[in-house]
Amino acid sequence: MSWEVAVEAFVREHTTARATGFVPEIVLRVAEDVTPLWELTGAPEPPFWAFPWAGGQGVARFVLDNPELVAGKRVFDLACGSGLVGIAAALAGASAVTACDVDEMALVAAGINAAANGVSLTPLVADVLGSTVDAEVVVAGDVFYDKDMAAEVGPFLSRMAAGGAVVLVGDPSRPYLPRERFDLLARYDVPVPRSLEGVTVLSTTVWRAR
Repeated sequence: MSWEVAVEAFVREHTTARATGFVPEIVLRVAEDVTPLWELTGAPEPPFWAFPWAGGQGVARFVLDNPELVAGKRVFDLACGSGLVGIAAALAGASAVTACDVDEMALVAAGINAAANGVSLTPLVADVLGSTVDAEVVVAGDVFYDKDMAAEVGPFLSRMAAGGAVVLVGDPSRPYLPRERFDLLARYDVPVPRSLEGVTVLSTTVWRAR
């Protein structure tokens, strides 16, 4: 059995397909609890691909409600996790969607989720934060969750915006988003698993980089 086939079987065994709370048009494979799954993966980082994080739900909702932002365009889903935002872009008519993450398991999960929603994503396992990418739109859900990550993500998104890309970011009240570099587009109350956030709803904003 190949590694990818084994990972796909693992994802299917330890997750359940269900409609996403704030984006019911999209079905994702979701885990019940982060800690047991994290222990099973043995990875240094949590399985971000197994949950619909609030920032991603916010951007996905905004993209589906404003398809003209992505229709016919090349979209890059940064730190894609489950692939939720990239799937939303594909459903909204993007000409191509690249789903990028440093976690190979995330790309397998994103592929499963994309297929379940009748779209396709081009997977890319890479750390692109020190460079630029070929995209007309960059989408990122909840990437300012800690200080170190924010210090790397911020300059990348600024470079992409300076190069002419539309850059959309979801932020569920994290402390590290440099708001002075962004314009607020939308605000939502997004349902989230209590096991992840300690609450059942998070105020979530969607921003465009200047």
